[in-house]
Amino acid sequence: MDSTTEKSVAVLGLGKFGRSLARNLYNLGADVLVVDSDEDVISDFSANSTSAIKANLNNEDEVVALRLENMDVVVTAMGSNLAASIMCVSVAKDHGVPLVIAKSDSSRMGSILKKVGADRIIDPEEEGGARAARILVSSYLNECFKLDENMMMVEMVPKPEWLGHSLNELDLRKALNINIVAMRQNGGLWHFVEPDVHLEKEMNLLIVMERKTMVKLRGGK
Repeated sequence: MDSTTEKSVAVLGLGKFGRSLARNLYNLGADVLVVDSDEDVISDFSANSTSAIKANLNNEDEVVALRLENMDVVVTAMGSNLAASIMCVSVAKDHGVPLVIAKSDSSRMGSILKKVGADRIIDPEEEGGARAARILVSSYLNECFKLDENMMMVEMVPKPEWLGHSLNELDLRKALNINIVAMRQNGGLWHFVEPDVHLEKEMNLLIVMERKTMVKLRGGK
């Protein structure tokens, strides 16, 4: 998926983390479905999502009716509600959702959700909604770290149009105002990038940029 605006994400459960995640995803251009059992919460949040649905996330029939198979990513954000989280993770994976992410309030809960099919576990104490949103909407970002109010560091794979080109050829500092400070290949050790090395899809890049550059980096192909 080359354009982040095409990515569809379902956020199930609108507690503090779910609201933050959904709002940031929507502001970043994702197609966002939000689901909660509280009709007032759904009504209040409808302006910050593409679609807002009231449903009992403990009820299998209601979860199936959400047609989660149409989503690229499903995030179960219920946290302490283990039963609902298990139900939603199981239904999503059974219906072929490519990426299912589960919020967990404990390592034990995270372990259980992994066993029923969650591809990734989010600890809200370590990973806020804004950071999780930036990673989810991008096909390329793996990690995103705030250095200060202006600068950030991201770990990402090369974009398709970068493959086969060297840093000298791409001149990303001029084109996008980003600095590639290190790279690694096939999960190996990080090392400095030689400007004449051609980028490959197995590489991970460590990049420093201004926060405003993130929009430009996500845009286009």
